Amino acid sequence: MTDSCTPCSASPHFPLVATISLSALAHNVAVVRQLLSPSCKILAVIKADAYGHGAQNIAEALVRQSIPYFGVATVYEGVALRQHGIRQPILIMGGLLPELIPDLLRFQLIPVIGNWETALALSHDLKQRAGTAYPVHLKIDTGMRRLGFSPDDVLALLDHPDLSRIFQFQGLMTHLADADNLDPTFTQQQLQSFENLIQRIRKRGVSIPLIHAANSTAIFRYPEAHLDLVRPGLALYGYHLAPLHDHQVSLKPIMTVSTRIVHLRTVSPGESLGYNGAFRTMRRSRIAVLPIGYYHGLARRLSNRGQVLVRGQRVPIVGKICMDMTMIDVTDVPSVTLGDPVVLIGQQSQGHITAMDIAEWQETVPYEVLCAIGSKASRVYESTPTLELHPREAHAPAMAIPLSSG
Repeated sequence: MTDSCTPCSASPHFPLVATISLSALAHNVAVVRQLLSPSCKILAVIKADAYGHGAQNIAEALVRQSIPYFGVATVYEGVALRQHGIRQPILIMGGLLPELIPDLLRFQLIPVIGNWETALALSHDLKQRAGTAYPVHLKIDTGMRRLGFSPDDVLALLDHPDLSRIFQFQGLMTHLADADNLDPTFTQQQLQSFENLIQRIRKRGVSIPLIHAANSTAIFRYPEAHLDLVRPGLALYGYHLAPLHDHQVSLKPIMTVSTRIVHLRTVSPGESLGYNGAFRTMRRSRIAVLPIGYYHGLARRLSNRGQVLVRGQRVPIVGKICMDMTMIDVTDVPSVTLGDPVVLIGQQSQGHITAMDIAEWQETVPYEVLCAIGSKASRVYESTPTLELHPREAHAPAMAIPLSSG
């Protein structure tokens, strides 16, 4: 006996929807461009699935805006972009294991090398292939203490007779660890250390065309860090960590996240709600249930402290957030009904909640909020008009990419 199947009539976007505004994305790119010199290029950081916004769709939109370079963390992310048809140069900025090198080479991804082991493993594979020198970027540790060569080690690598023939040293980069700190001391020390190394390299007669250091915050706070290329990530998605009194930035958050009310009940004063009775009503209350929870990226730390928007008003999360359900108190919102839309991130009427608000409530950073919630939502992309090419960035190096997986 077989079961007959009928198509599901439920919305494929239920219970959590992320609406991505590509026009806001274009606005944020324009904000960044306005701060740069005509010769400074942009590498868009779209790792972690574009911070939860969908790397493939975001990359397509950025290609239409003439973004010439992309950066991801892993070979897997880079291959996925290639298979989606993204042909622009893609930097692999995380660690690179030897077994991933064949895919890196096959899909013409550009490695960021930060240690001798990776350099030697990559050179070993390249020696087995006939062809021109392979482009690489070298990462220098100037204070992050995570990935990267010491300055002396990178000079030794540049002087290595075999590696200097196998590698095309296309880029030199460092990572700023403290650019959002009010005290600029550590960032200035990092930039000075990087500049000292750049001068030592130039004295050797070595020319590296793309020197880069600036993340989103440094783009706004440290124009001396712009160099040949900048690496905006968070700024593309509408946020920054630069102190507000230090630089006013007109970015637009590009993601709105929403769900709907699936249950309503009236609760008497003095009743406990949810697991462990973590909330007790002080008055006759109208409680709504949302069909989302920590499985959907809504951190349990938001229990009894986070807020959402209902009919344009902020209302509190009450009780402990469950795996796939959350309760909110809508007592003060008139005429709430089953199925009403609820906004977690974004604007509803006059109300507004940002990923920065949620980050403050759960004592983290907006990166974590966007990645967590955005990765579990069904995404809908707002269309955007065709934008004019920017001549300084429209002609990034073309690459012949094998797009088949066989």
